[in-house]
Amino acid sequence: MNLKNASVSRILAVAAPLLLASSLLAQDPAAESTSTISEVFAYKNAGLVGYLIVAMSVVALALIIENFMSIKREKLAPPDVLDELEALFDGENFQEAVELCEQEKTYLTNVVGAGLSKLGHSFETMQTSLREMQTEESVKLFQKIGWLSLISALAPMMGLFGTVTGMFVTFSAIAAAGGSVSPAQLAGGIKMALITTIFGLTVAIPVGVAFYTLRNRVIKASTEINAISEDLFERFRGK
Repeated sequence: MNLKNASVSRILAVAAPLLLASSLLAQDPAAESTSTISEVFAYKNAGLVGYLIVAMSVVALALIIENFMSIKREKLAPPDVLDELEALFDGENFQEAVELCEQEKTYLTNVVGAGLSKLGHSFETMQTSLREMQTEESVKLFQKIGWLSLISALAPMMGLFGTVTGMFVTFSAIAAAGGSVSPAQLAGGIKMALITTIFGLTVAIPVGVAFYTLRNRVIKASTEINAISEDLFERFRGK
């Protein structure tokens, strides 16, 4: 019995420090990640440039959400409005179609309304008005998503500006110390250079992907809606 107790005591004596060490190791990564994040976002490390990039990321996120919600085929050409327009065109109730286009302001109704504004003129005149409004509506959509393209191009440039600023701080510390400087004195400038570069790329890459995705969506939606509006006015050809 004494031997058993002695062996158990030895096992506990060895296991206890190991369990304590493993628990400390399990806690360290979280603590380190928390401290790392706080260091990254600290003003002394990120600087004014870093905070400007963060502000740009917030604006970009809001624009991405709004554009993905609004640039849809269902929003630009609501199916119920399209069905009503087709019924009115089939019944030759063009005045009611004009009133509907004035009440419902969408890509489709703006284009159809522009064509109907030349009702009574030649088909070529109606088609010209129709296509001018198609171009105008497409340009509006491209201008709307154009801010994302600007942010995507500006973010890495801001990061580069922060990098240059951080290196300037680093070399200023070297010059002030007369050449003999400790690594700790250089850490501030180097941190700023690296953090602003990371911020710039972190914003630029996803925003660039979102811009090109939305651009393709604009092209697809505008092409489909333009084809629908052209089909509606084909009935006037030859009249």
